[in-house]
Amino acid sequence: MTHDTYKYRFDESVPAQELEDTFMLAMLAVESLHGRSRVRMESRFNLDKARRTCVIDASTDVGSDLARIFTGFATKEYGERSVLIERSQPTGCACASKHRAAPAAATAGVAV
Repeated sequence: MTHDTYKYRFDESVPAQELEDTFMLAMLAVESLHGRSRVRMESRFNLDKARRTCVIDASTDVGSDLARIFTGFATKEYGERSVLIERSQPTGCACASKHRAAPAAATAGVAV
């Protein structure tokens, strides 16, 4: 299992409410795969409609599936050029990954 984090940035042409709707649809799909309880326990994300950004922690199977499904839905709906996706991985050093994960965890949301 990887410890990837994905940051999505959306073009100004993407309506903020539609972005949230697309994300919620992806969450529904992930709940169908893993169950609501597991999604609540194992998903970490931060959706910022005002900035048109979304960060998904893909370090669990649930988070990885959420990132894949959200990527598919968003790129299909808004087009490849409207979605910028950045992937970050911690370095091989365990201490570096702890330092890198702390800011993301502090701002991450939890699926409800």
